[in-house]
Amino acid sequence: MNPFALLAPLFFAFECWQFYVGERYLGIKQIRVNADPRELPMPTWMAALWSSGLIAYGLWMFTLLVHPASRIQGVILLITTFLGYLLRSATSLKWTLVILTFEGAIRIGMLISLIGMTWRQVMK
Repeated sequence: MNPFALLAPLFFAFECWQFYVGERYLGIKQIRVNADPRELPMPTWMAALWSSGLIAYGLWMFTLLVHPASRIQGVILLITTFLGYLLRSATSLKWTLVILTFEGAIRIGMLISLIGMTWRQVMK
């Protein structure tokens, strides 16, 4: 069992938090008023926590590649994140929300898969 896979529930919670913050800053209401999310106020603590979480999440995804049991989830998480970033950087604000939603759904699915696999291995 990959000991790093035990952190999957933490990153699942982080992913859910990203959905909430993403909807708040890139949601339908923001699109309607044509607001630029970069100009919206964000508390410094939230920006620092979010940035730190993204860095930790990225590093954690790479640690999943070390152990064969969690390698496929790690690969899919990394590919999804990379492709999502490429697509988001080339689209409008409206499509960014759509891409973030699909990207998050795929990552949450992989995290649930990883949590289930780890739970089964722990319960043996």
